[in-house]
Amino acid sequence: MTATQSFDAIKRQNKNSANGVGPSEKEQLGQWGRAWEVDWFSLVSVFFLLLCAPMIVFYFVMSCDQYKCALSGPVIDLYSGKSSVSDTWSRAPSFSWTAAKIYTAWVCFQVFLYMCAPDICHKLIPGYVGGVQDGACTPAGLINKYEVNGLQAWIITHMLWFANANYFHWFSPTILFDHWIPLLWCANILGYTVATFAMMKAYFFPSNANDCKFTGNFFYDYMMGIEFNPRIGAWFDFKLFFNGRPGIVAWTLINLSFAAKQQELYGQVTNSMILVNVLQGLYLVYNPVQLSTPSAIGILLLGLIGYYIFRMTNHQKDLFRRTDGNCKIWGKKPEYIECSYLSNDGKKHHSKLMISGFWGLARHFNYTGDLMGSLSYCLACGFGHLLPYFYIIYMSILLVHRCIRDEHRCSSKYGKDWKHYTDAVPYRLLPGVF
Repeated sequence: MTATQSFDAIKRQNKNSANGVGPSEKEQLGQWGRAWEVDWFSLVSVFFLLLCAPMIVFYFVMSCDQYKCALSGPVIDLYSGKSSVSDTWSRAPSFSWTAAKIYTAWVCFQVFLYMCAPDICHKLIPGYVGGVQDGACTPAGLINKYEVNGLQAWIITHMLWFANANYFHWFSPTILFDHWIPLLWCANILGYTVATFAMMKAYFFPSNANDCKFTGNFFYDYMMGIEFNPRIGAWFDFKLFFNGRPGIVAWTLINLSFAAKQQELYGQVTNSMILVNVLQGLYLVYNPVQLSTPSAIGILLLGLIGYYIFRMTNHQKDLFRRTDGNCKIWGKKPEYIECSYLSNDGKKHHSKLMISGFWGLARHFNYTGDLMGSLSYCLACGFGHLLPYFYIIYMSILLVHRCIRDEHRCSSKYGKDWKHYTDAVPYRLLPGVF
């Protein structure tokens, strides 16, 4: 079957599944998880990220490496004729097979933990109880099973990292920093490869044809994905693995590797570097900043409060879902809005949207905590350069757009019930402001 034939078959299947559904329900049927009109901001963002993101990161790294983190440095040198693009490129480390081997070993190790961490924990930890959890209902009406073991993988990985640093000495703790730019190229190669494979898989052998969304725009589909939950077999879920591993597990290892390099270069680790490691952030090795004690405490409190809001907001939602509302949030039985929606097979499902606790303050209050943490990472770098603040700018744009995009999808999913919810919780991120 060709890609066009596969696409036509999926459209026919979706059309047939809507038979017997009323006009108002047809508008709601399957719209929340699949094709919708791509707005201009989303399309421009997709083009920008696909074409420019790797080079922007490269520019930032080169600004730190060659211009002491002055973002204007390369541009001024190019404008004045002191250097050319080829000069900057030639001074930068390029792709290396050593980095490729490191990155391949890393990804393979994370795949191993993804598949085997529960068995390892059962053998090593007395009384360990793993957890298989149900995912959200997909547009096709499916509920996938997930073996949730990200924390276990993170713990095992970091135990091995510290064991190596202190006892085994298989590799230097600065290995990630020492191969930083070649590893970035490897990560980008894997990213584009996986995106290409996922798109081909959606056309030729999707996990479920009814869980494929086609917007009609090649670049948007390539960036955002077509399958709702692409899988190989019953357990290897692309979204779960690549969203949480190998990048998120590596995040704290990157911090530790950068801290080790700072120790190697200066004989000490600054309090700002410690803060960023504590707050799960990334810092600049060649520009050590020693913060005043009040500043360090203030930034730490901002990060910890943001983390608390982020974690507790998500915990409240998880508790509410697991108990079907039979719990207490802030000492009281939670309030909620009853909602209904249709899957692609025409079946009606019911859901509850909580309007208590943090979720009564704003519809995306977990993002508010996330932004507070992001700001604390940037503030730990001081005010000497603009570069560290790119992160909070990027996260603000990303999360605000995600709020709008998710709410468009929820409006299509829940219909008039969503209007009742937004009336009950009128603000998105900041109570009384936005």
